[in-house]
Amino acid sequence: MRTDTDPERPPLRTLWTDRLGTVGTRSVQILAILALAAVAVLGMIQLKLVVIPVLIAIVIAAAAAPVIGWLRRFMPPILAAWVALLSGIVIFGGVVTLIVFAVRGQWDDLSSSALKGIDQLYDYLINGPLPIDQKQIEDARDAVIDFVTSAQFGSGALAGVSAAANIITGAVLVIVILFFFLKDGDTIWEFFLRPFRGEHLARGHRIGHTAVRVLGGYVRGTAIIALVDAFFIGLGLVILGVPLALPLAVIVFVASFVPLVGATIASGLAALVALVGTENGPVVALIVIAIAIGVNQLEGNFLQPVVMAQSLKLHPLVILVALTAGTIVAGIIGAVLAVPIAAVSWAIIKVWKSPQPTPAPVVPNPRRKKKMTPRPSA
Repeated sequence: MRTDTDPERPPLRTLWTDRLGTVGTRSVQILAILALAAVAVLGMIQLKLVVIPVLIAIVIAAAAAPVIGWLRRFMPPILAAWVALLSGIVIFGGVVTLIVFAVRGQWDDLSSSALKGIDQLYDYLINGPLPIDQKQIEDARDAVIDFVTSAQFGSGALAGVSAAANIITGAVLVIVILFFFLKDGDTIWEFFLRPFRGEHLARGHRIGHTAVRVLGGYVRGTAIIALVDAFFIGLGLVILGVPLALPLAVIVFVASFVPLVGATIASGLAALVALVGTENGPVVALIVIAIAIGVNQLEGNFLQPVVMAQSLKLHPLVILVALTAGTIVAGIIGAVLAVPIAAVSWAIIKVWKSPQPTPAPVVPNPRRKKKMTPRPSA
């Protein structure tokens, strides 16, 4: 029988300090970090009614940081916060009102065109090359009707009412939290940094400045690109006579905040409206798709390098993974917030140990003669 002091058996300390033991230790640490992150994500999902408004308020406050800094030169912080907040609400409310009136003015024409397009699609399915008969289409229609009249759809409608109440509550929370971030954002961050001293305090200041700079620059750059996309696509829709050109342009603007896929999906919606809302639908839809492709090329080759030069760039694979994770966790809002959060996280990692490298100081030319200052006369 062997004992712990048997020379043939290595001691326990050696087992944990050799190469395999080091790998095991690191594996346990990684698993602990992943478990902690999973618990944190689950907790945020349970509190998403509070977490999502806080994240949205942080994003908007970071984007509005230059405006707040400029307003504080002429007025107290509380007045600057009120001016910025009320101006944003008025602009947003005006855009929503304009969209509502535009939709009301063109809704009848669009609905009649949509009915004609549905009839054309029905005829194509019946008489076209696809192996679909009238009975299959009627069965599908009856299934939709049965679902709408069922109790399951009624419970879904009740869930929709609850979701609407959550949206209203979240919007109110966003406005309230955003006001305090605009008014006391720097003070709030200083409060969190009070327990730190020395290098830890310097690191906290670096993280704060980097987060505001990267997040604000990313949001402002994305807004500029989205505005350009919406302008050119909306202009093309107006020239082609597509119904609801203004609301579709606004949808393109909002969808462009979701990288890679947002503008493409919105352009597909515009092409669908052009298909059912115009007389020569297929040709107009193809032209809309061509315009969207041209605008995307302009964005990728010119706007992105120029506008986003001051912000952190992420690889498309990182963007795709962040979009997928954000969509799974929080739906559309998660898809919008995932990429800026990933960009800020990577920027914080880069400045965690030391600040970003500063440009080398300018060395004076030794050959350049210094100007002789005249000596005062005695």
